[in-house]
Amino acid sequence: MNALPPPGHTDPADPLAAFGALRTPEGAALLEELRDHDPARELATATRLRRSHPAALVSAALGQARLRQRAVAKFGTQDAYRMFFTPDGVEQATRTSVAGYRAGRFAQLGVRSVADLCCGIGGDAIALARAGISVLAVDRDPLTAAVAAANAEALGLQDLIEVRCADVTETDTSAYEAVFVDPARRGGRGRIFDPEAYSPPLSWATRAALDAPRAALKIAPGVPHEAIEPRAEAEWISDGGDVKEAVLWFGEGFTPGGYRATLLPSRTTLLAAGPLPAPPVGPVGRYLYEPDGAVIRAHLVARIVEESGGRLVDETIAYVTSDSPYASEAVSGYEITDQLPFNMKKLKALLREREVGVLTVKKRGSAVEPEELRRKMKLRGPHVATVFLTRVAGAPTMLIGRPAGLS
Repeated sequence: MNALPPPGHTDPADPLAAFGALRTPEGAALLEELRDHDPARELATATRLRRSHPAALVSAALGQARLRQRAVAKFGTQDAYRMFFTPDGVEQATRTSVAGYRAGRFAQLGVRSVADLCCGIGGDAIALARAGISVLAVDRDPLTAAVAAANAEALGLQDLIEVRCADVTETDTSAYEAVFVDPARRGGRGRIFDPEAYSPPLSWATRAALDAPRAALKIAPGVPHEAIEPRAEAEWISDGGDVKEAVLWFGEGFTPGGYRATLLPSRTTLLAAGPLPAPPVGPVGRYLYEPDGAVIRAHLVARIVEESGGRLVDETIAYVTSDSPYASEAVSGYEITDQLPFNMKKLKALLREREVGVLTVKKRGSAVEPEELRRKMKLRGPHVATVFLTRVAGAPTMLIGRPAGLS
């Protein structure tokens, strides 16, 4: 099925027609003209452009220009200004670095064809195709499917990506070596937290994954561990320190029941074959380590404790401490200079004595808002410090220090 609408000026109330108009020579020229437009001057720009272009086309082009500017953060400048987007597509699309990493895992296992179900605007299909994999990209929304097909063409990947507008639950994927499922996790009221309220539901996506030779199922990073299929390898992925997604991997080459944390761009990976035993708890040492969010979500903090030779400061808090330095891409390390019971006046006096003018506030297990604390400290001076608001052995505590390696 050809998912692209015929180009031309048709009913502007029809989203497919409006999208088709953007793909005419006139629409393409207008988008190029709007590449660096200033959203603050959009009204004046629209007024000027409507003197020489149809109003509906100008409106569609301005909307697409805004979406392309937003998409740069996920797709980079070179791709974002060649691609097409929908509002939901920009919001839900996987950023290129994460999609490329996932596609690489398939490629390393020799996978040559993937059925991408719920493909959205095609970000994952593009990453798979760039890894040399043939892709069937399926989405039930006609406009979204049309955008995905246009993106494959715009990036010169149409020979590797077939886009089909269809219901994924009725799509035969038996001819493909792997399946990738990305259920919609947003509705009319925002994010959906119940996995069975995904579209399609997590239970259906899991069955589809188990029926395939290999599969990857994208889920929300906050999914409860008890909702994870025990035959899957669960992986949490962060990029630049921010947790972006969780993926359930099925089939040969993965670790059933395993938990993995992967940090991009370094691709540092921690893996456990199953749940880890509870780590020891003890007093705060010279160093404090803040594990990456993916490590915390994957319940692999115990692995950091083991590798660092350290301990937790509290059994409920994901701060690791040790008496010796430990270097890993999976943590941010700090050298602790002071430990105080929670007391605003004592902290203010200490910061004044140290002439701290710039304070980074981190917290786990504390209700105090960082901005509120900084405001009350009335900071002044040339020095910098980091304060951790947390619990140590159950007691509210303030830890003061600096990034490890700084004098």
